[in-house]
Amino acid sequence: MPCPSARSDPGRDWTGVERLQDQNRLELCFPATEAAASAAIATLALRLGARGLTEERAADVKIALAEAVNNVVEHAYAGLEPARVRVECRLRPDRLDILIWDTGRPLPGLRVPAGEPASVDRDLQDLPEGGFGWFLIRQLSSAVGYERRKGWNRLSLRFDLGGPRGHNKAPNQPSCRRKGGP
Repeated sequence: MPCPSARSDPGRDWTGVERLQDQNRLELCFPATEAAASAAIATLALRLGARGLTEERAADVKIALAEAVNNVVEHAYAGLEPARVRVECRLRPDRLDILIWDTGRPLPGLRVPAGEPASVDRDLQDLPEGGFGWFLIRQLSSAVGYERRKGWNRLSLRFDLGGPRGHNKAPNQPSCRRKGGP
């Protein structure tokens, strides 16, 4: 189930709920707002750092996670009533898999953007404000996957631990798999 709700447990406030399944799995559900996303990213980065990620890899994960979650908040829910975002992290000896679930708009073309960097061959005042997010996500992660199923978006990011970063060049390369649906 992507995010618990008031319907599943009416006596509990599920805002910013963190569930620690075991030492290697962490889930966090939060409202799709800038403030909640910022707090959630900081919480996840802190928790993952405490689980032994190197400082450099933890920084990579935090940047890619921030770009991905901010895309959900700013684009998937643009003009819509914001709902919730669920992030699930699974730490394995050789990799970290992160799943990000939301019910916002699907990615254009139902695929992860190619991640070509915006051109920087111009004067500083003429540089674009955006256009670097998917490039950064692809450079910092080992694999990126996306699917839309039953009204849910699921973005998967894989970070190989101990290996080189930034070798995710092929669009829509599958990464982590989840048994069952959202």
